Amino acid sequence: MARPAKSIHGEWTSRWAFILAATGSAVGLGNIWKFPYVTGENGGGAFVIVYLGCIALIGLPLMMAEVLIGRRGRQNPINSLRSLAEEEGRSRIWGWLGAMGVLAGFFILSYYSVIAGQAMAYIPRTLFGVFEGVTPDGAASIHSALVSDPERLLAWHTLFMIITMFVVTRGVQHGLEKSVRIMMPALFIILIMLVGYAFNTGEAFTRSVHFLFDADFSKLTANSILIAMGHAFFTLSLGMGAIMVYGSYLPKKTSIFKVSVTISVMDTGVALLAGLAIFPLVFANGMEPGAGPSLIFETLPIAFGHMPGGQFFGGIFFLLLVFAAWSSGISLVEPIVAWMVENHGFSRRNATLLSCGIIWLLGLLTLFSFNIGQDWTLFGKTAFGLLDYLTANIMLPLGGLLIAIFAGWMIKPASTADELAMGSRILHYCWLLLIRFVSPLAILIVFANLTGLLKI
Repeated sequence: MARPAKSIHGEWTSRWAFILAATGSAVGLGNIWKFPYVTGENGGGAFVIVYLGCIALIGLPLMMAEVLIGRRGRQNPINSLRSLAEEEGRSRIWGWLGAMGVLAGFFILSYYSVIAGQAMAYIPRTLFGVFEGVTPDGAASIHSALVSDPERLLAWHTLFMIITMFVVTRGVQHGLEKSVRIMMPALFIILIMLVGYAFNTGEAFTRSVHFLFDADFSKLTANSILIAMGHAFFTLSLGMGAIMVYGSYLPKKTSIFKVSVTISVMDTGVALLAGLAIFPLVFANGMEPGAGPSLIFETLPIAFGHMPGGQFFGGIFFLLLVFAAWSSGISLVEPIVAWMVENHGFSRRNATLLSCGIIWLLGLLTLFSFNIGQDWTLFGKTAFGLLDYLTANIMLPLGGLLIAIFAGWMIKPASTADELAMGSRILHYCWLLLIRFVSPLAILIVFANLTGLLKI
């Protein structure tokens, strides 16, 4: 299969456009929703240090590998992997690795949209004072009322898919790039506003800083380290084709190493800022930082409901969640749209409408699993639980492992050196060492832990 010199979908107009888009893909509910509560559950500062080390040793090398494959292939993930495999004298079967990533993103967006819809629903509820003076039981009841009503969930799920579809139909420069140029600066401004708001909690803010950055390694367990490794992999949006297809639009002159480092730093910065915005509110209201997944939709509304200006800043917080989910959502649609355009002659508009329509339909399974279909189970899991387990525990780690093997062992070192252009043989050897040995071993451990093969 011939490898095109340029993607038929166009290119990012600058390296910063790619950085914003890839950061938008990486920054999602995982940074703002999951990172604070897993940090809270695993002891704070020591966990953060281990997590940062995992980003450097696992996430960064793998991100560079995905961007490398995407830019060198200049096509959707399936075609890029297939054409590069042929070019290197390897089997075309590697194209199925791209297909698994594209399918994983397809599945993830189907339930991600339903969760993002809940965040959208919370914007008017918070702004209009629904949570003012709310009790813990009241906050839980409000969330339960939302998720148990399939009609309301359907409306928000549909709205989220419509705004995602609107951006993707407009193409790389006029849709994806323009949207992230607005959304990502807005996301950082909102985060800084929320940190400023949290700063007013005084002692609670100081306590949060110590909680996040004071390292007490006695609180770390073997399981905490595994969680840090897993989150470092998942937070950068790896293994699902999004970064790879975004890399296919990256101009040749742009340094993959530099942009990957910048994206990793910005993604981690968002997670830490989210912690500084959330934990002071939790501490100021006498709540537990390890509240788990209910932290966002049940715990924080109580804090906003009892603090001055909570209605406004609470609404802004859930707007932040929506922006994060939206920027990730468009990156999850793009690989399947690119494949339909390149392989089956669809127009971008029709490819987007069809793929988003199927994702919307698949999302109904997740939507109903919260209410009328909560008793429908397969292998003991609801539709949402099954899709989440399949993607997070099997497809993404397996995809990441195979991408590391492909980039490290199937592509000749001379080819990776040419594409990465790191300017130093030592840096390239370091990357080869990480992508060939360290990253695969770490992902294998994460995979074994998630699937129950490893018990710690």
